Amino acid sequence: MKYWKYYLVALLVIVIDQLSKWAVHRYMPMGMPGEIPLLGDWFKLHYTLNPGMAFGVELPPPYGKILLTSFRLVAVTGIAYYIYKLWKQRAPSGLLVCIAMILGGALGNVIDSIFYGIIYNNAPYGSPTPWFHGQVIDMLYVDIYEGILPASWPLVGGSHVSLWPIFNIADSAIFVGVALILLFQSRFFAHYEAAHPLAADDAQAAQARRDAEASEVV
Repeated sequence: MKYWKYYLVALLVIVIDQLSKWAVHRYMPMGMPGEIPLLGDWFKLHYTLNPGMAFGVELPPPYGKILLTSFRLVAVTGIAYYIYKLWKQRAPSGLLVCIAMILGGALGNVIDSIFYGIIYNNAPYGSPTPWFHGQVIDMLYVDIYEGILPASWPLVGGSHVSLWPIFNIADSAIFVGVALILLFQSRFFAHYEAAHPLAADDAQAAQARRDAEASEVV
């Protein structure tokens, strides 16, 4: 599989992500009025805007968003190069596909940040420029739990808790890519151990020493 085909995987993620965000913006009212249940009250479509990073975390204005977007651009450039580097090292196709999914998801949210302040006019009020200040469109709403914890629970009893992540296709691609790499890491990185047997032996020896020390402590 030629290396450029992995970039097509990233492009596919971007296209699906951007089309879903366009459809949500075009056809759904924002917030509760436009909410669409998909799996009862547990999984819904819910149009909302995210001005910053994951969970709505923001860097200080007025230039925090520009710094964040600039960092993301550097990161996606590094990821794009890493795919090519791994391909030259004959890394497993599965690993490269996972990293391509992460690349596509990261670029999908970078597009929002750079252009949505212009395309959808959704830059926060007071932004120095609509460029690089667009808000990410989220729509996949998992309503895990919201309510008052039992008063009998120590420390947190009686507290109001909301566990309801809202994300998008780009976030999902990043999560799935990372999860698959963690799940299949022994298979994905076997090529490294084969190419660097001494490093693999050193790692096994170090683990054996740690196990021996742990047994002595016990």
